[in-house]
Amino acid sequence: MATIPSMMQAIAVVNPGKDSKLVIEQRPLPQPGPEQLLIKVAAAGINRADLMQRRGAYPPPEGESDILGLEVAGVVIAAGPQHKSWLGKAVFGLVPGGGYAEYALLHAGHAMVVPAGYSMAEVAATAEVFLTAYQLLSSIGNSQPGQHVLIHAGASGVGTAAVQLAKAIGCKVAVTTSSDDKLELCQKLGADILINYKDVAFEQELSKHWPDGVDIILDPVAGDYIRREIPLLKMDGKIVIYAMMAGRDVPDLDMAPLFKRRGQIICSTLRNRTNSYKTRLTQAFYQAYGQALAQRQIQPVLQQQFHWHQAEQAHQLMASNRTKGKLVLTF
Repeated sequence: MATIPSMMQAIAVVNPGKDSKLVIEQRPLPQPGPEQLLIKVAAAGINRADLMQRRGAYPPPEGESDILGLEVAGVVIAAGPQHKSWLGKAVFGLVPGGGYAEYALLHAGHAMVVPAGYSMAEVAATAEVFLTAYQLLSSIGNSQPGQHVLIHAGASGVGTAAVQLAKAIGCKVAVTTSSDDKLELCQKLGADILINYKDVAFEQELSKHWPDGVDIILDPVAGDYIRREIPLLKMDGKIVIYAMMAGRDVPDLDMAPLFKRRGQIICSTLRNRTNSYKTRLTQAFYQAYGQALAQRQIQPVLQQQFHWHQAEQAHQLMASNRTKGKLVLTF
């Protein structure tokens, strides 16, 4: 195996906030602990959380790398003493930070073997969105065959993963997006009801199709959407919020309709979960869907790859909300 250097190049954030910039810096190579793998990064997924972090709105968990990047794919070049069997293997998985670098640390329990036929860029677009979608639909939502699921931002990375998983479970799926080409993508992935929220009020349109209501709503928007979603819920329905793109305040919220439906509003994150939780989540997802992933019955939607020196351009594209699926940096 090649000699492991003592230093590496990484993308750092200068002046966090609205005027932040990305620069390439020299950083010491991270050293794997007993439960960690050192990955020579081949590709790193880009997530909206990266944009939030560079604005100073989403700091890394205490003790974790301040380098951006929540998922990587690459080859294991060093490992803790109990995990030497991983050496030389191509893997992908979640990291709490540090993905935008030539080398990154990956907890051994979060590593997944790259399926045959997949590129590093493809699997770098897989872990964050599919594990998030699996957490929202199964761990939290307890989705069941035949249930009605509304997925906002259906053409996003998490949205495209959630559509595929919900259909694999046997759910009926409605999506909202901002354009007809995004709706076309969602339809190809299996979505049953397609709503362009710029043309119609999603709650009015969905009520026409599903007058009996919705069992689960996956919501990265929050804000005023919550007030509009509550009347859509079936009895014991759930609204699972995993981002706040429209803001943290809910104007004029009347709780009575939520009580009437015994509804639940659940807020969920993944990055700040414990390593043991992420290990269980990764194992449960891989047991349930590893074969489907390997056979491409489910798969990431990869819109574009950028050389890692072009991270700024990639961030600008994501910030424009013109993306479908995932963007990835390659090294």
